[in-house]
Amino acid sequence: MKSGDASGRTGRVSERSQQRASSEGLRILLVEDNRDHVELIRRGLAEGSSRSSLTVLHDGEAALDYLLRRGEWSDPGRSPRPDLILLDLRLPKRDGFGVLEEVKGSAELCRIPILILTTSDAEADIVRAYGAHANSYLVKPVDFARFVALASEIEDYWLEWSRLPPRPAGVAR
Repeated sequence: MKSGDASGRTGRVSERSQQRASSEGLRILLVEDNRDHVELIRRGLAEGSSRSSLTVLHDGEAALDYLLRRGEWSDPGRSPRPDLILLDLRLPKRDGFGVLEEVKGSAELCRIPILILTTSDAEADIVRAYGAHANSYLVKPVDFARFVALASEIEDYWLEWSRLPPRPAGVAR
């Protein structure tokens, strides 16, 4: 058994943390209309000394324009493919379910993991999200400290534990 450090993590996790420190981090697309929630997620990512980049869009139509490279987002240099999407369900213009369904229905985008991050703990929403191929369903904590911790843990999980396909060489993903 490997001994843990002061945080209770094992040597194996520490090795992964070192690998993470040498990597470029994740490209995260956050689709969230509540500016307070955006700030809490930013704080959570910063607490983990994040090397990830965060792009924030405030409605479902803007998210689809970005992902499908339409309108102002038609230049791939301005709209690099995210490694991970954090998606609220209750959004203006187009709700999170519409975004989820369109992304997962696209051969070009369907492999991008989508984490639903919402205030809804309604069983019907959970069932519908997983039925549309969400990769995870997280209910936003009401408590400030827990919300920030959740954001930090999301990044830790996707960088330290989960393996994502490599980005294509020379292509803005």
